[in-house]
Amino acid sequence: MTPHRTIDKWIRENPNKVDLIFGLGIWLVFGFLAGIMLGVSGNGWTMFVLGSLQTLPLIWRRRRPAPAAGIIVFAHLIQVVVTSELLPSQIAVPITVYTLAAFGKRWESFAGLAAGFVGALLASVRVGVWAGGNSLEGMVLNFIGLGLVVLVAWTFGDLARTRRLTLQTLEDRTRRLETEREQERALAAADERNHIAREMHDIVAHSLSVIITQSDGARYASEHDPGIARETLATIAQTGRSSLQEMRRLLGVLRGGEEASTRPLPTLVDVPELLETTGKSGLEIRYSQEGTAQRALPAGAELTAYRALQEALTNVLKHAGPSTTASVSLVWNSKGLQLAISDNGRGAGALSTSDAGQGLLGMAERVALYDGRVQAEPKAGGGFHVDVFIPYTED
Repeated sequence: MTPHRTIDKWIRENPNKVDLIFGLGIWLVFGFLAGIMLGVSGNGWTMFVLGSLQTLPLIWRRRRPAPAAGIIVFAHLIQVVVTSELLPSQIAVPITVYTLAAFGKRWESFAGLAAGFVGALLASVRVGVWAGGNSLEGMVLNFIGLGLVVLVAWTFGDLARTRRLTLQTLEDRTRRLETEREQERALAAADERNHIAREMHDIVAHSLSVIITQSDGARYASEHDPGIARETLATIAQTGRSSLQEMRRLLGVLRGGEEASTRPLPTLVDVPELLETTGKSGLEIRYSQEGTAQRALPAGAELTAYRALQEALTNVLKHAGPSTTASVSLVWNSKGLQLAISDNGRGAGALSTSDAGQGLLGMAERVALYDGRVQAEPKAGGGFHVDVFIPYTED
């Protein structure tokens, strides 16, 4: 930091110390020393007291602008009464007018301007008498000159006030914006935590459902065909590893791990793999796909469709019962993606979107983020049907 910036920063951070140094300096030069020099004429003590009263209050010019100005005005009124001489300490007049305009209240600012004009008028009359010139022209010229000094001091003070208030407004706005950004970051973090919670639910619920179903099948099959049991255990192990990898990825996101954040998320391309993994649990799945995408869906929308299918199949495994067949239909039309999942199991035992569980409720919340809709209800002839629609994102 350059020296002048260091000094400027210190001045802005220590206004009281600056006023103390400034006030004492003005008093020392224009009050004390001038009083001593004028004391040669025999009025030393009077000049010293008046000079001190007119300059020392500048020490409190920003902390107490009105009382300090009052003392200075009172000292000048005494000067008008006791002497017709001009004093060096009267330099405090434009400083006081500037201070009231810059740091005082609005009425104090205008009161200081009016007092300055009155003082200029009185000084003009007294100077005219002291100079031996009683002409009206001389008094008018004196008043104009002193009045201009007062007006210029007040104008600069008012500009300083405007600049100070503008800076305060900008600082307040900056603080509010910073607070709003902090709140937005907190809301975004909360939303991300909810998103990760839904991800964890999808992963754990689906994987455990597959593992439980496979374990039950392996237990029964081991009595008749140990080979099937070995294949089933391999499927369980593969499902557990995949679930563990996904959970590590999400936990890595929570910890801010870079490696976890670069791992690709599942998309619609991974649907056949999901169906194959789920089918190993003994659930028969019929899959069909029609049409092609007219426009690409966002990556988040594809992930949402994948998770919706995963959640629907998980519910089939958990609630549909044995010997269940599920059908999955993925249709691209002119409006977007239509995903339909239905089964012939126990429809009345399945969850609906009005339930408080994390499953279909989380699915509906996910799809709603992309202006989509979810309809999940038992079928009239038995079974359960889930219909998901995700529209194309509007440009």
